[in-house]
Amino acid sequence: MPTYKAPLRDIRFVMNELLNFNGHYAALPNGEEAIEVVDAILEEGAKFAENVLTPLNQVGDQQGCTLKDGKVITPEGFKEAYQQYVDGGWPSMTQNPEHGGQGLPHSLGLTLNEMICSSNLAWGMYPGLSHGAMSALEHHGTEELKQTYLTKLVEGRWTGTMCLTEPHCGTDLGLIKTKALPQEDGSFKVTGTKIFISAGEHELSENIVHLVLAKLPDAPEGSKGISLFVIPKFMPDAQGEAGERNAVSCGSLEHKMGIHGNSTCVMNFDNATGFMVGQPNKGLAAMFTMMNAARIGVGIQGQGLIEVSFQNALAYARDRLQMRALSGAKAPEKAADPIIVHPDVRRMLLTQKAFSEGGRALILYTAQLVDLVEAGSDEQKKEADEILGLLTPIVKAFLTEVGFEATNEGLQVFGGHGFIQEWGMEQFVRDARITRLYEGTTGIQALDLLGRKVLMNQGETLRKFTKQIHKYCQAAEAKEGMGQFTQPLAELNKEWGELTMKIGMSAMQNRDEVGAASVDYLMYAGYVLLGYFWAQMAEIAQQKLAEGTNEAAFYQAKLDTAVFYFKRLLPRTKTHAAAMTAGVDSLARMDADAFGLGFEI
Repeated sequence: MPTYKAPLRDIRFVMNELLNFNGHYAALPNGEEAIEVVDAILEEGAKFAENVLTPLNQVGDQQGCTLKDGKVITPEGFKEAYQQYVDGGWPSMTQNPEHGGQGLPHSLGLTLNEMICSSNLAWGMYPGLSHGAMSALEHHGTEELKQTYLTKLVEGRWTGTMCLTEPHCGTDLGLIKTKALPQEDGSFKVTGTKIFISAGEHELSENIVHLVLAKLPDAPEGSKGISLFVIPKFMPDAQGEAGERNAVSCGSLEHKMGIHGNSTCVMNFDNATGFMVGQPNKGLAAMFTMMNAARIGVGIQGQGLIEVSFQNALAYARDRLQMRALSGAKAPEKAADPIIVHPDVRRMLLTQKAFSEGGRALILYTAQLVDLVEAGSDEQKKEADEILGLLTPIVKAFLTEVGFEATNEGLQVFGGHGFIQEWGMEQFVRDARITRLYEGTTGIQALDLLGRKVLMNQGETLRKFTKQIHKYCQAAEAKEGMGQFTQPLAELNKEWGELTMKIGMSAMQNRDEVGAASVDYLMYAGYVLLGYFWAQMAEIAQQKLAEGTNEAAFYQAKLDTAVFYFKRLLPRTKTHAAAMTAGVDSLARMDADAFGLGFEI
């Protein structure tokens, strides 16, 4: 069975030494309280992840969920773990005190989320979707809806879902067919079928609150005609408790490649009673509040799986004996050397380590922006929201792409044993594969980044962020030992702007150039971003080593990983730059009918 230990030393390094979370919290409402409790939250969250969730991870994968008589039963131990989560007050930690929350910064919840994703991704999706539902209701719900639904979600007694797509439409939500008929009492009768609904039906909570996209009878065509509705599994009674069953049912469970412990449902709404959230035909904008939170959450899933895969691959590589090092025996007293001495095994382990620790820095930086959007001054909110919009598709897509790569490398370290179920490494790969798909595929995120977040405002937001990197490189380049990091980073940062301008000019002639360049553009951006954070971490490590520290091994490892990243992973930007500027012609020149020449379909 795989193991997991929360990487608290590295989390604290990023929070305290890289990103100055104490200073960040001190400037927020209730920030002083956050400073006082952050260590306790990290310690208790680690215990919950390590001791409660990790032992259930393989159980969930092997047992899966079962559907009988319309009821979904989750794997053994999941319900008890959820009750322990609720009893610990975790659902309310970052929520508004007006609705029963503790009012702590959202970044603390995102830090806990990494531990949950590493220890048991499938379980973590049950409470995870609730946070998005709470966010949508907090920002767009009426006071009555907040009192009825949000308070119970904050307590954790009720859980939430997001019901977006349907069998025929995929990401193109403008094609949805679910209808909502207005009633005289102000409610709506909603009819339709939604698919791929994570945690759509289960027995963990007293009620399930579905956030559902549907169209009014007079709605405009396409995405401009979508409204958002809250539809409970059980209608609240006069006391606000779960009462009579609503016309909502689970039609079937999806049989999936991974995340078996989470119930991915086909949900049927048959004249179900619902209530509008936000304004008519403005539902997609309201749902984006939930979707953006979910996209960051999925990026954390990718990073969390890298971490747990790395920990287990490292333990195996230290213990497994096989062959001798090419340069001579490293453990002559043993029958063979541990495989960690072999360069290719080190390449795989360092790839995992570099992506995990670099990804953690990116996520926690993003988490600070989330805090500012929620609780900063008006000026801070505006600036943070702009940068957060730029980074969100990169966090989601880049970290899930490299997450799948890194979990595959973890499996590879085990050799043939990695392919065997009992070691648990193949589960990490299967679980990681979905992260590249849900909440918008990599291609969709890339179009959002390049088309909407960069080109639509003529690169203004991008320039703000690349200016930040530029200033850092200027300030750090003269420091001893930093040229190896600042010089390539500065060059790539400059090239990022040049590539953007080149693609933008091509797109003025042919809009398909955006789609042709977008995924390579996003991956390029991701590598530069991690390079930015790795340069800063290397600077801190060098300073600590120069000062003298009793943790020299920790800082030397940080510095060595930075060197590996810049020499082995950052050069991938060259390939992405060449590909994104190759133009759409290499993709479009073949006739669609020619793809299948040589066989019959």
